[in-house]
Amino acid sequence: MTDQPIASIIHHFSSIEDPRKDRHKKHLLSDIFFITLCATICGADNWVAIERFGKAKEQWFTEQLNLNN
Repeated sequence: MTDQPIASIIHHFSSIEDPRKDRHKKHLLSDIFFITLCATICGADNWVAIERFGKAKEQWFTEQLNLNN
C-alpha cells in the first residue's frame, strides 16, 4: 500500500476543528479519525473494539502516522 491513500484520508479530515483542550491532546485528531476508520472497516463496532484494534496494529500505525506518544 502506498502513502498516497493514507495522506488523502488524513487530508479529508484535516478541516474538522479539534474541540479538545491542548493540554489533553496526545495525538492528532486526524490520526484518531484514521485509526477509527480502519478499525470500523475491519469490523470494530464500539470504542473498546476500536482501542483493541489500534493496539493490535500499533506498529503499522506508528509506521504510517506521526504517533509520538
